[in-house]
Amino acid sequence: MQDCLFCKLIAKEIPTKVIYEDDDVFVFNDIHPRAQVHLLIIPKLHIASLLETNLDHQFLLGKLMLVANQQALLHKLQDGYKIQINTGLKGGQEIFHLHLHVLGNQN
Repeated sequence: MQDCLFCKLIAKEIPTKVIYEDDDVFVFNDIHPRAQVHLLIIPKLHIASLLETNLDHQFLLGKLMLVANQQALLHKLQDGYKIQINTGLKGGQEIFHLHLHVLGNQN
């Protein structure tokens, strides 16, 4: 999607420090962190929100959760963390590319 900020980050059109990347997933720090650790986990496939997902996306959705857990543990959040997905305007979503927030405070 041409005007999508996250798609531009994935395409390296806008610089960011990449925390993790593979064929399906892209991870970086939120520029307005609300916790000591505040990662954004996004699929490389443009999906506007969780509302647009279906059974075809179940592998990708599962992978996003697994990557979120792996990254949380790598960032020393073994005592706990929060995963947040804002969905739609009324759900507080600001950027319309599906993304998971991983929030926590390191020990």
